[in-house]
Amino acid sequence: MIKKILSILEKDHKKTMLEQLSHYTHFQMLIATLLSSRTKDSTTIPIVKKIFTKYPGPDDLIKIDLKELESLLFSIGFYKVKAKNLKKLSRIIIERYNRKVPETFEELTSLPGVGRKTANCILAYTFNKPAIAVDTHVHRISNRLEWVKTKYPEETEEALKKIIPKRLWIDVNRLFVNHGQTTCLPVNPKCKICPVLKYCRFGLSRKDL
Repeated sequence: MIKKILSILEKDHKKTMLEQLSHYTHFQMLIATLLSSRTKDSTTIPIVKKIFTKYPGPDDLIKIDLKELESLLFSIGFYKVKAKNLKKLSRIIIERYNRKVPETFEELTSLPGVGRKTANCILAYTFNKPAIAVDTHVHRISNRLEWVKTKYPEETEEALKKIIPKRLWIDVNRLFVNHGQTTCLPVNPKCKICPVLKYCRFGLSRKDL
């Protein structure tokens, strides 16, 4: 059932932000992912493109004045906190990791501003390692499909790892993010046009269908 649903979603899949930016460096992917937290892709993408045109690497970001960086990030959620984290993270990448983004979950989550979701996104999208990045879309959709019954993203991640074959872990975030942004919306989901409606008890139970 899981493999079937993922294969159906693959047919109408449109590239997520991280897929669109896959030609970026590992460091730029890390920064883009961190900035995208609680911010729409349509807001994040133009900003990261603008920043990386002028400040492409960690050496550039540590030199930029904090106020200037804050002004560049102004439209992004929690821009002041993220600006500080970007400068701290850049220095750590330079001094501790010789300008290379670490490739383990433990090292990634030790970086300022990098939580489980961001770390798993980097492992999956940047290093092509098995990981399930649980954001609001993955959490919502996997519960609506009744793959899991969880309250928190951390619980969802662990529950999904137990039921989804490891080779498919990378696909979960990639396909659910797109599906959650276009069809399985938080409020007023478009169940009538959902390609996996017949597998979804939540959608089938809606009286307005």
